[in-house]
Amino acid sequence: MLQRIQTIYLLIAVICSAGLIFAFSLWENANGVEVYAQDHLTILAMFLGSAALSLISIFMFKNRKLQFVLGRLNILLNFFLLGVFVYWSLRLPGEMDISEKGIGMILPIVSIVFLVLANKAIKKDEDLVKSVDRLR
Repeated sequence: MLQRIQTIYLLIAVICSAGLIFAFSLWENANGVEVYAQDHLTILAMFLGSAALSLISIFMFKNRKLQFVLGRLNILLNFFLLGVFVYWSLRLPGEMDISEKGIGMILPIVSIVFLVLANKAIKKDEDLVKSVDRLR
């Protein structure tokens, strides 16, 4: 059913991964130029891949186990994206490339939080269905 709470959580994750990356900069370089996700193809692909997994997961409501697995894969993808951001921000000493970090670097964390909440709700639904099946 689409009217479950996990749908709301997954929609918020889609908005974080696909919509807000164009509004918030990832960082500002030493020249004062803001760098967005669309400036780096790999970062853009990972953000859009995360959004696609969340969107696919919304419509997998009939197969809760697959929906749960897609949520876990999406969490792993966002952790990898967060690791890339940490690596890029710490690899160069001083003010060579990344001068000031933007709010776009924390978008994977927000997405992870909502994906964990969605997986928790999916697991709760699965446990409810199993308990009802035992009664029959």
